[in-house]
Amino acid sequence: MSEHPPVILWFRRDLRLADNPALQQACEGGQAVLPVFVLDEEGEGDWPEGAASKWWLHHSLSALDKDLRELGSRLLLLKGAADEALAKLCGETGASGVFWNRRYEPSIVARDTALKKRLAEQGVQVRSFNGSLLQSPLSVTNKSGTPFKVFTPFWKHIQNLGTREPLGKPQALAAPASWPKGEALESFGLLPQLDWADAFGEEWTPGERGGQVALAVFRERYVGKYSQQRDTPAVRGVSRLSPHLHFGELSPNQGWYAMDRQEHEPYLRQIAWREFAHHLLFHFTDTPAKPLRPEFEAFPWKPDSRLLEAWQKGQTGYPIVDAGMRELWKTGWMHNRVRMIASSFLVKHLLQPWQAGAQWFWDTLVDADLANNTMGWQWVAGCGADAAPYFRIFNPITQGERFDGGGDYTRKWVPEIAGLPDKYLFKPWEAPANVLEKAGIDLGNTYPKPIVDHPRARQAALDAYAAMKA
Repeated sequence: MSEHPPVILWFRRDLRLADNPALQQACEGGQAVLPVFVLDEEGEGDWPEGAASKWWLHHSLSALDKDLRELGSRLLLLKGAADEALAKLCGETGASGVFWNRRYEPSIVARDTALKKRLAEQGVQVRSFNGSLLQSPLSVTNKSGTPFKVFTPFWKHIQNLGTREPLGKPQALAAPASWPKGEALESFGLLPQLDWADAFGEEWTPGERGGQVALAVFRERYVGKYSQQRDTPAVRGVSRLSPHLHFGELSPNQGWYAMDRQEHEPYLRQIAWREFAHHLLFHFTDTPAKPLRPEFEAFPWKPDSRLLEAWQKGQTGYPIVDAGMRELWKTGWMHNRVRMIASSFLVKHLLQPWQAGAQWFWDTLVDADLANNTMGWQWVAGCGADAAPYFRIFNPITQGERFDGGGDYTRKWVPEIAGLPDKYLFKPWEAPANVLEKAGIDLGNTYPKPIVDHPRARQAALDAYAAMKA
């Protein structure tokens, strides 16, 4: 135990001990380090953690506390406005400094800027670091000095920038002589009251160790087949590292340096897409609510709570869409190819605003990341940076046949139609009556009929796009 005033290490979306720049710098001064996490939902602006992310956060904080205790420390939990909590904590402990890794969401940048000024006025040193991205958004611009809006030149540019090799994990952490009073993790109320998250623990292991295991498994077993299998939802073809990256249990540097630059370039491009999303959010702060392409503010959406609810519950009558939405509800995650199909269906077949889909994903994804979520939905809706053209409309029948040809994924998540032969699996309404009867399907009762007709919905989407342009 140290009798000198401590420095405060403020954990945020960097819930790890290895490759943590703020932690390393806090240790270098030789003072005691007081690790703290502040639950500040109002400070998150319009985007406090969704329900699925709260489940993850609860278990990640528990894991971090356990890891800190193994170093001779622990995690102090506080609740309330972060600026008030940290200013008060500095006063109570006489802390000489506060260290943190930056976040780049608009409301967080504004809060942190004001907090730095407040703490400086108290005579407290503040130091912040980039621990969540390969490159700070402030350091990445195109040749004209403006933000990138197209991924390919962004990708080419960041490959030429130097990256920081991952930092080691401290072997011990000097604890303060006395600990301020904190909150119990259970008082945060992060675990959902409903039973819908009960199966999450079968799918995920939150925490730094869980992230390290997931990274090792992906590198050793799957990354070599990433290009061939990443679009096949029935197999483990993707990394599933996104929630660990979102909560900072893994850093992008760790993922970057774990891969071979040439052999594993397809996966490294995905890390770069994550960078691109944060680059866009930092420079175009209104995009979580407004389209980057302003002409889309005039798009004639047709909000309909009945259609939105059918999509949310996986009851659209289009099996590949329903499979994805049910996977999301059951596991807190959805395969990326199916995310594109389900998202396209909502905004183009159903003409529901992309913001409604983004809000649902935000609440139900364990990897809900404001930058990635915003970019993904604007990409599908055709209104963002480097977006898919709006008139590119996924056919949910052929997409299912192409990417789930054997039907294993769809049959797993939509078991009521599992008995259908492959020929009709993605279009059960075309199956003859005897085929439906043999499969135990009463269309419209045991499984819904399509809530929209694909050709008509496609034409309606194209007409809406034409009306916007006109």
